[in-house]
Amino acid sequence: MIGPRTILFALVTLVLGWLAGALLNYLADVLPQTRSFSSATCPSCGTKRTVLDFLLMRSCRSCQTGRSRRAWIVQLAALIAVPAIGILPPPALGFWIALVVFLYLGVVFIIDVEHRAILHEVSLAGAILAIPFGLWLNGWVKTLIGFAVGFGVMLAIYYFGILFNRWMSKARGQEIDEVALGFGDVNLSGILGIALGWPRIIVCLFSAIVLGGLLSGLYILVMILRKRYQAFTAIPYAPFLIIAAVVLLYMA
Repeated sequence: MIGPRTILFALVTLVLGWLAGALLNYLADVLPQTRSFSSATCPSCGTKRTVLDFLLMRSCRSCQTGRSRRAWIVQLAALIAVPAIGILPPPALGFWIALVVFLYLGVVFIIDVEHRAILHEVSLAGAILAIPFGLWLNGWVKTLIGFAVGFGVMLAIYYFGILFNRWMSKARGQEIDEVALGFGDVNLSGILGIALGWPRIIVCLFSAIVLGGLLSGLYILVMILRKRYQAFTAIPYAPFLIIAAVVLLYMA
């Protein structure tokens, strides 16, 4: 028999899930454009969107442009994810801390997939969030080493990517603008190093590299079969780091 507390828990987490989806969609709409908590606007006509527009997933009141596919995917994913976190939160975090952490990671994930960028303002907010979290979870020594390793390893890979691009540009006789790894990925790795600490950050980086290689290879294969493959196409890397970090948070 389902008791009243179970029903209340389900209702609260569902409401929180819908609110989380609306917040994620708002942040994913405005941050890449203004880098601040500004008013969201319709991409077609520029009409301002209200809070209710996000909460009710309403079309634009002026031009009737509907919400994007990404907006619906995020809204439904949050509606599923938040109750799931409530039922099974990461052991070391609990529900509320996990909700804040996953909201931040969700913003980074969505913006990187959609815009191939990790904003410096978002990275700064992540560092502010991660420092007390990392110190509480790991202690200052493991937190400091985690940051140094996470940031340092990815910084080395970042510069290796730049050198590789220069070498390939000379070999091909044409400039290659796409980079395999952006500096935002370096910042994110440092933030995850703070949150996960040493030695879990090494496991996170290794897992992300393996996962990224496998899925990138699958993507290239699909594009080749569809005859749409283009060499040096940029693939967002933050999602792989975030997936690895979430798994490790559940293993804490």
